[in-house]
Amino acid sequence: MATAGIAIVAAVALLYTTPINVLAGATSQADVEALRAGRSFMETRVYAEKEDERILALFEGLRVADVSDGMDKVGLADIGLMEPEIHAAWKDTEHYTHRFIGIAVTARYVPTNKPAAGRMDTAAFDRWVGDWYGRLSSEPFTPLIRKGTVLVLDDADSRDVGSIGSNNIMGWKLRGCVGVVTDATARDTDEVATQKIPLYFRRAGRGIRPGRNEIESVNRPIACGGVLVEPGDVVVADGDGVIVVPRAKAQEVAEYARATLKGDKAGRRRLYEQLGLKPDDSIKGDD
Repeated sequence: MATAGIAIVAAVALLYTTPINVLAGATSQADVEALRAGRSFMETRVYAEKEDERILALFEGLRVADVSDGMDKVGLADIGLMEPEIHAAWKDTEHYTHRFIGIAVTARYVPTNKPAAGRMDTAAFDRWVGDWYGRLSSEPFTPLIRKGTVLVLDDADSRDVGSIGSNNIMGWKLRGCVGVVTDATARDTDEVATQKIPLYFRRAGRGIRPGRNEIESVNRPIACGGVLVEPGDVVVADGDGVIVVPRAKAQEVAEYARATLKGDKAGRRRLYEQLGLKPDDSIKGDD
């Protein structure tokens, strides 16, 4: 015990006597200036579309609950489960079209510190709105959307801003987006429900982006719903909420989740027969 105590004291002493620039990983003035200019410490991994397709096939039909069991199995219990406040904007309890499984493309919007427009004539206001959308709060992630993409947004949740609406969400779907998740708001929620485009959010919003938020980054690691989302992660969403599977663990998680779902469906089929229930989509497949 005495030896351990001496080691701890020595470690603490080293911490307090080590130059700050060494502790920060900066060993020269050039390093310090590079840090001052801004630096990201988490890399963005890039995956081929064919590899995305292979991973998505492993997850086809899986539910959040099954995937959560798979995460438990690989040692990631309670990791990746978004806060329950992140919920489906609408639900289809017959065919489950509100569910999705996709590969994450991420973007981060932050609250603006610039003033609102103030009172303007219509032409001036429209120019101001157009300039804001073009320069400050655009959608530069759009070209990254491809078949099987889920768009995950870390947005300015303190602002009443509808970064997602019935128009742009259709444009994203047209490019292959299977669903959208935000830790903030969306607007036009009646129309989004009618359009049957899967959307998971914290609450409804009303405002537009100009005067409320700005785009900060695209396809970088973000926090959404209290969890880390990295580009290329697998995102699964249904009536139970949203779960994010780290890409490195995706295959192992999917294999265990598949076995879980298969056993669940077999057991529920027997109970349906005993109860005289008509078969539905929830017990089809995975024979």
